[in-house]
Amino acid sequence: MRMTPERWMLHGKKAVVTGGSKGIGAAIVEEFIGLGAEVLAVARKEADLQHLLAQFPEGLEVLIADVSTTEGRQTLIDKVHTDWGALDILVNNVGTNIRKPTTDYTSDEYDFVMNTNLRSAFELSRALHPLLKQSAQGNIIHVTSVAGLTHVRTGAIYGMTKAALVQLTKNLAAEWALDGIRVNAVAPWYISTPLAQTVLQNESYYNDVISRTPMRVIGKPEDVSAAVAFLCMPAAAYVTGQTLAVDGGFTINGFHPA
Repeated sequence: MRMTPERWMLHGKKAVVTGGSKGIGAAIVEEFIGLGAEVLAVARKEADLQHLLAQFPEGLEVLIADVSTTEGRQTLIDKVHTDWGALDILVNNVGTNIRKPTTDYTSDEYDFVMNTNLRSAFELSRALHPLLKQSAQGNIIHVTSVAGLTHVRTGAIYGMTKAALVQLTKNLAAEWALDGIRVNAVAPWYISTPLAQTVLQNESYYNDVISRTPMRVIGKPEDVSAAVAFLCMPAAAYVTGQTLAVDGGFTINGFHPA
């Protein structure tokens, strides 16, 4: 086997990243562009997307769309089919959370978290399946969470959506393998993003998180984006149906006092 640099690059690949304007999504966009991909970053807020576009004037397109809604998803689907007519990578990264005791959720809050985290990934994956199949080297990455692998204090609905993404990864990987589509997931623990900082600024909670993390650090967005990029590379051509925890050891810690 010849070790060629192309096995570790994404040259010429066309990639869609939902929730791509900040945090983990923005890191994935940057990683992909650095590896030679053309990227369409999708988010709800124009200001965030314009800020991202200013950073990466080459290799990046942006689209304002709320993929938690039927209309927003259709806007994205039409954009990819009409303007690109091809797709190699779909990263279902968009996500949200409402932290509450289970008995306090309203039906609207349930629907909002479910539609954003889970239904968007399900609907976009199947709507864009023909283009990913046409690629013959298609990749879908679901950004799930360790909350889908074990209990963490993030709320039952969030955990439900993330666990469902893990199972969706397995089902689609098996169903679409002969279509030339690999489907994998990454499951981050706490990552230093604006969303995480809203809870990590609580010193007691921060200390609890660190105490349960063998590496004793909070992850960085680029830790997740590197894992996502690897799973999309030719070098990972025999990897499908897997969920890779990017968690500093959290999910294998058990009870190990500092």
